[in-house]
Amino acid sequence: MTISIMRSEFESRLRKIQNVIGEAQADACIITSPVNLFYLNGFIFDGYMYIRPENEPVLFVKRPHGVKAENVFYIRKPEQMPEMLQQKNFPLPEKILVEADSMVFSSAVRLQNALGNPQLINVSAKIRELRSVKSDYELAQMRECAAIHTTVYKEIPGLYREGMTDIELQIEIERVMRLHGSMGIFRAFGENMDIFMGSLLAGNNAQTASPYDFALGGRGLSPLLPIGSSGVKLEKGTTFMVDMAGNFRPWMSDMSRTFAIGKADKKAYDAHQVSMEMNHWVSENVKPGTACAAIYDYSLATAKKHGLESYFMGTKQQARFVGHGLGLEINEPPVLTPRSREILQPGMAFAYEPKFVLPGIGPVGIENTFIVEQNGVENITLCEEKLITL
Repeated sequence: MTISIMRSEFESRLRKIQNVIGEAQADACIITSPVNLFYLNGFIFDGYMYIRPENEPVLFVKRPHGVKAENVFYIRKPEQMPEMLQQKNFPLPEKILVEADSMVFSSAVRLQNALGNPQLINVSAKIRELRSVKSDYELAQMRECAAIHTTVYKEIPGLYREGMTDIELQIEIERVMRLHGSMGIFRAFGENMDIFMGSLLAGNNAQTASPYDFALGGRGLSPLLPIGSSGVKLEKGTTFMVDMAGNFRPWMSDMSRTFAIGKADKKAYDAHQVSMEMNHWVSENVKPGTACAAIYDYSLATAKKHGLESYFMGTKQQARFVGHGLGLEINEPPVLTPRSREILQPGMAFAYEPKFVLPGIGPVGIENTFIVEQNGVENITLCEEKLITL
């Protein structure tokens, strides 16, 4: 898939980074993470993007050769950078911004030594904050992604066959996703976020605690990756939840839907209805200026009101969030937690996922992606929300 991004998008993003450099009274910013290299260039390379408060950035490229951009220098190692900066009449920096949250320590030390030991300042959180407010172009990408995401989810009932295991059904869903243009990865920020294309959690496997930082866990197929589908058979009277990444465009969508094998217990339908009502409350009440903590507080209070607190966001290990921002990565700011100080702004996008895990039955609930507009929010994952009986 070819990605065409207007030059004005990159110019706007670059200006934001240059403003951050100025505010920090730094001499430069070095970008190395793939997601931010893409955000600022429209492509990924192995190397360093060197940004000053003014002037065009310089790309120090290790690989691949043939990068079509201005101010490209090919290098084998960071120690070559000072000489090339001199060719541009740029002094060596005394204070430099780096993505310390994603840069390996040994790489940071080597880079620092190569540039004459400048002071390093972590800019990771600030860039993630900038990315949390999307442009019209980025939001259009998310809407396109959500539309494809919905098309795939509508095919799930036709993929189910009696006697399947959870992983067999997940493989069929993954196949359809790839045929619809999924990039086949789950782009996430930070540690403990290993997963493939998402998860399908069935029955009591949804209760299994995981070391990874997702809303629900699952035992997984191996101790090497203890999350998600575990190979259990999809049994009558139980439920399963599909939470597969909408990565059909660089800017992502997120969506969960739940299915029952045969007729599930009434408790499942009742709890699922509560999740739907919570999503509808977000659609009708959340707007710019809403505190993220207030959304979490409402969600927990609603779970308590219906006697579902002990099942809310898990059982053995309950998640302490009910939603998250998303964009180029699935877990961007803002985060809907009780301790969040973040306030929603127009242009932000977030996934809201109030879920319940019912012992002996399985998970229920839905997750939708919302875009914050001037006077409210827009749900862009428009797919059947009811608990679908197969």
